[in-house]
Amino acid sequence: MKYFAQMKPFTLFDSSIGAIILLISAFAFINEKNELPAKHAEVVLRNLGHQLLLTAKDSTSRVLPVKKVDDNTYQISFQNDFSFVSDTLIELVQRTFKKNALAKDYIVSLKNCEKGETVFAFEINSKTGDLTGCRGRKLEVGCYVIEIDFLKKAQFNYYWLLLLIVPLGLAGLYVKNKFRKKEEQEPIAGTTDYIQLGSFQFYAADNLLKRENTTIPLSEKETMAMNIFAENINQIVEREKLMKEIWEDKGIVVISRNVDVLVSKLRKKLSDDSSIKFINVPGRGYKFVVE
Repeated sequence: MKYFAQMKPFTLFDSSIGAIILLISAFAFINEKNELPAKHAEVVLRNLGHQLLLTAKDSTSRVLPVKKVDDNTYQISFQNDFSFVSDTLIELVQRTFKKNALAKDYIVSLKNCEKGETVFAFEINSKTGDLTGCRGRKLEVGCYVIEIDFLKKAQFNYYWLLLLIVPLGLAGLYVKNKFRKKEEQEPIAGTTDYIQLGSFQFYAADNLLKRENTTIPLSEKETMAMNIFAENINQIVEREKLMKEIWEDKGIVVISRNVDVLVSKLRKKLSDDSSIKFINVPGRGYKFVVE
C-alpha cells in the first residue's frame, strides 16, 4: 500500500491503461479461439451423417456435401431415402459432438426434402435445459435433411472497449501535464538542504536538480552518481568507484558502458549551464568540472 501511495497519479493511470489493453487483447484472443471452425464442423457433420446411414443399415449411399446456411447453421442431406428411430439421431449427435468438442448448445431439426417441413426436432441447451421430445418414434422411409443450429452465446464485443482508450488517453495526458506543471511551480518540499553546482541546486534527498523555475527529476542511480561527483568537484572520479558504489555494492554486475550512459544522462540534464562539464579521462574515468 505504501508503494502505491508514493506513485504519481499519471504513473498509476498509465499502468491502468496498460492493464486494460492487455485484458481487452486477452478477451479478444479467447473469443476468436472459441469461434466455430467451419472446416472442422463440416468434417464432423459428414461423419455424423455417415454414422446415421450405418444405423439405418445403409453402407452404400453417400452423404451429400454439407451445406453451410449461415455462420451458425449447417445442413446434412443424403443421396437416398432412409428410415431411423428418433432416439438414434439424438444419441448419435450428442456422442459425436462431445467426442469432437464441436458444440454444447444446439438445435437439431429433421426436415422432409419436398416441403421443408420439420418432422422432428430436439434442443440441447446447457443454460435453459434440454428439450428432447418425441423419443422412441420410428420415422418412415423418406428423403430427409438434418439442419443443425449452433446456439451462439451472447458475448460482449470487447473491441468496443478499445474506443475508451482514446478519451482515457487524452484525459491521462491532461492530468499528466497538469500534475507536471504544478510540480514545477511548487517549491521544493521535504528539505532545504542542497548543494550549489553552478546555476543548479542539487537536492539529493529529493532526487532532483533545480535551476530558476525549472525542476529536473533524477533517478536513484543519477542521484547517487551526482552525489559522488559533487563530493569530488574538479577531481577525477575512477570508473571502478562509480561502478562499485552505484551497482556492485548492491550485488549488480555491470560493465563500464553503464557508467558512460549514466554520465551522458547527467550531462544532458545539466547542459543549460555551460560552466558545468563532465570531462572524459581515458583509461580512468570522469572529471566533474564546475568553473
